[in-house]
Amino acid sequence: QVQLVESGGGLVQPGGSLRLSCAASGLTLDDYGVGWFRQAPGKEREGVACLGAGDGDTYIADSVKDRFTVSRDNAKNAVYLQMSSLKPEDTANYYCAVDDSSWGGLASDVYEYWGQGTQVTVSS
Repeated sequence: QVQLVESGGGLVQPGGSLRLSCAASGLTLDDYGVGWFRQAPGKEREGVACLGAGDGDTYIADSVKDRFTVSRDNAKNAVYLQMSSLKPEDTANYYCAVDDSSWGGLASDVYEYWGQGTQVTVSS
């Protein structure tokens, strides 16, 4: 059974940083495309970053470009979203997701497995 567990969210001041983790069981993240998504109350789900399988490419959404990066630790079977220079508009519930192919992109409907999310609140 596939399980994705996000962690690392919390309350941070504007300009601060957080690193979100997505730990997987039941599959090997290195074999699949992984995406990070966020959803704020009253807003649609937004893809912010994705990572391809193996030594695959990464893609960061324009809305967070130059502030967010995505990486993977194969030894821990985990994917990370490093967020810096956080803004109040980054406040949302953040989810990781796994596509059953090597690349999922930022379209949420292609992703098969989802975590439960971790809340990020950026506020002074």
